[in-house]
Amino acid sequence: MCGITGFYETSGNRSRSELHVMGKSMAGTMSHRGPDSHDLWQDPDLPLVLAHRRLSIIDLSSDGAQPMESHSGRYILIFNGEIYNYRIIQKELANKNIAWRGRSDTEVFLAAVEHWGLNRTLQKINGMFAFTLWDLKDRALHFARDRLGKKPLYIGWCGKTLVFGSELKALRAHPDFTPALDTEALHGFLRLGYIEAPHSIYKDVWQLPPGQRLSIDLQTVKPGETLTTQMKPYWDALQIAGDARAHITEKSDADIIEEFETLLSTCVSERMISDVPLGAFLSGGIDSSSVVALMQKTSSQPVKTYSIGFEEDGFDEARYARKIAAHLETDHHEHICTGADALDVIPKLPDMYDEPFADISAIPTYLVSAFARKDVTVALSGDGGDEMLGGYVRHTLGPKLWSATRTLPRFLRKGLATGLQYIPTGILDTAQRGTPQFGSKVQKAASIMALNNQEDIYERLICKWPRAPVLGADLYNPQRPLPRGDSISFAEKMMLWDAHGYLPHDILTKVDRASMAVSLEARAPLLDARIYEYVWSLPENVKIRGGKGKWLLQQVLKKHVPEELFERPKQGFAIPVGDWLRGPLRDWAEDLLDENTLNDQGLLDTREIRKTWQAHLKGRGNHGEALWVILMFQLWHQRWM
Repeated sequence: MCGITGFYETSGNRSRSELHVMGKSMAGTMSHRGPDSHDLWQDPDLPLVLAHRRLSIIDLSSDGAQPMESHSGRYILIFNGEIYNYRIIQKELANKNIAWRGRSDTEVFLAAVEHWGLNRTLQKINGMFAFTLWDLKDRALHFARDRLGKKPLYIGWCGKTLVFGSELKALRAHPDFTPALDTEALHGFLRLGYIEAPHSIYKDVWQLPPGQRLSIDLQTVKPGETLTTQMKPYWDALQIAGDARAHITEKSDADIIEEFETLLSTCVSERMISDVPLGAFLSGGIDSSSVVALMQKTSSQPVKTYSIGFEEDGFDEARYARKIAAHLETDHHEHICTGADALDVIPKLPDMYDEPFADISAIPTYLVSAFARKDVTVALSGDGGDEMLGGYVRHTLGPKLWSATRTLPRFLRKGLATGLQYIPTGILDTAQRGTPQFGSKVQKAASIMALNNQEDIYERLICKWPRAPVLGADLYNPQRPLPRGDSISFAEKMMLWDAHGYLPHDILTKVDRASMAVSLEARAPLLDARIYEYVWSLPENVKIRGGKGKWLLQQVLKKHVPEELFERPKQGFAIPVGDWLRGPLRDWAEDLLDENTLNDQGLLDTREIRKTWQAHLKGRGNHGEALWVILMFQLWHQRWM
């Protein structure tokens, strides 16, 4: 796991020594991504610089250092991530008479490219990665990102200079970088709380989407040209899902459970390969508990597990993790965070994420990463179970409400929705004790009752603001594509949309930046591309059954952990942001939401934001998540613009 960056100056006016200093400065902004070593490479003939920061995981020697040259000298690579099947690929290359310098996955990747070419190699490798590959022979720069988007890669222009890197702060370190806000990206952020690829928060800088590659011929590239038209998929999540659905399995439940456990066990085992200490996050939920159970099954010693909890009632999962850990006999570590611990993280968020990001669970994710990093350098997580197997409340709630209300006249649905939304969330929480955040869930359900189609319902369920509170027209125009062929259920549509948007741009962005901020590598076995393809070949009723999601994963977990230890309502990894904004964060929020400040910026709808803020303070609905989006933009804007 590393940080990569670099640039190509089309003008070529600076000296080699100046270019060296610039590359070193850009890489230096990401020392947290690679604290163990760093180096850069300059092309002998062109103003091209590739820089690398290394977090050593496999082959800790200098033989694994980057930028790395291929055996023939044709390619130079900077690579961020891990290839889990590199040993298998190395065996396939055994008859090529390769004199291996070391035993890193990076060297194996380069050898594969030399013998099979980049396209075929991308189809063969399995892992999480983002890389830049320079082909000295063809004078082409190649960029690619892993299939589901675990590792980030930004590419764009600073004047006439092509810049790229794992984080935006590396691009900003280039002396020609001039920040200009991308208003379309801003509108999308205000609606969703995250920015979807290929956008970034800046004009003329783009995220390479998951599963895509970009090849740039440096002999023909035109400074400032839009690069998104040249981004091409080498792996298409929609097509994979559609092809898998065309061959739905008709096997018995028992056979499916056995097959899935075998596949997941393989994915877990591959992610336990490490030359540095390794552990796992354990929340006590189904996803992380399943991963830890399979780790412990194959490990020769107790797996190190890490969980955090909060003092606030309804937000503490540590007690559940403690019971799971005790049953599995892991080497468990637990830390109970105070509100002050969480509040201390907030000022770090703009530097951690580089662009506006409003998932409140970024705070506990950072805290558990920092806690685990005291002992380990790699941690496995349970990310992906919800998107793969229908684990979000919206996957079960949305179809139920759609089925129950679509035959009612719209005016009746709208009236019922309005009435429910006026009930304070505190009253609803009191009426249904034992169900975490019940009031917020009821009001979320009420907000979709008056909607007329499935796409609008999904957007409302994932959006923080029904309409972005911006001045001028709302430019947010989401595209929610579906695979061709046979129709799929509403729940499956939402799972597919989640895997296409919410997963890479929210969940995986959150985990990558939070874990790498403390130099911790996070690995997610459930997000193996083979699992993605396999679960889409399964009927819906092995994912969602009896009104509950993740049925298949529960059946696997039941083999290792008594059901009573994990059977409970989904809680999520969150903090009580709504209460905090009325309490310890009120003065901080009031300052960022100051009417004069908002007016001076000239970007946001001051009236709408202030109205929502006052309603929240008076208990008329829980608008914590919506306000957090505005606060995170304001905090970012204050830091970077």
